[in-house]
Amino acid sequence: MSGDESRAAVFLLAQNRLLREALSRVLANKSDIAVVGSCAVSPDCLQDISAARPDILLIDSFTTSREHLEFLREVKGDLPAVRMILIGMDSDGQNFLQFIREGAMGYIVKDASAMEVVAAVRTVADGGAVCSPELCSFLFSFAARQNQLPSFHARSKLGLTTREQQLVGLISQGLTNKEIANELQLAENTVRNHVHRMLRKLGATHRLAVVDICRMEGIPV
Repeated sequence: MSGDESRAAVFLLAQNRLLREALSRVLANKSDIAVVGSCAVSPDCLQDISAARPDILLIDSFTTSREHLEFLREVKGDLPAVRMILIGMDSDGQNFLQFIREGAMGYIVKDASAMEVVAAVRTVADGGAVCSPELCSFLFSFAARQNQLPSFHARSKLGLTTREQQLVGLISQGLTNKEIANELQLAENTVRNHVHRMLRKLGATHRLAVVDICRMEGIPV
């Protein structure tokens, strides 16, 4: 832990000032937690976070937008040891998986209490991970399904065209079909058709499973 080894250094990142102040008060009252900074998301916030050198970054209500996912990657690039907890989240399993891929160690849904946030900070500070029982069950089911995915021995056997391989990389960045269409200057319907073909080729049930299959086969995405 940073600074005092007996205290977890926490930085709060939330747009709502009232929430930042309320969580700061709750956490600061705990003898094993130190709040080392707080701010809203802004062009300068990464610099503020880096200067504070927190053990834990507590983030409110992020989405799987390209901007938010890129921000998480920047944080991990600048502070590889920081442990990220996302609070105020929905219970969508695919969003949950996307944030895990970006390094989140805690995922707290919207109806969590202040004491649940404190408990999550303590668990993650001790090297654990946190999510709701529902999402924990989803994660186990997702892991079990990986053994049921088609097995391939070479990249060529995936049968993906060059364009489809390009789409896989963009999907892995969290881009929507509309954002991919804008990126590649294609019609959104064209991107949707490519995605449907990839799902059929790989026997995948959703677009992120396509990314997982490619990674399992050692294909950079």
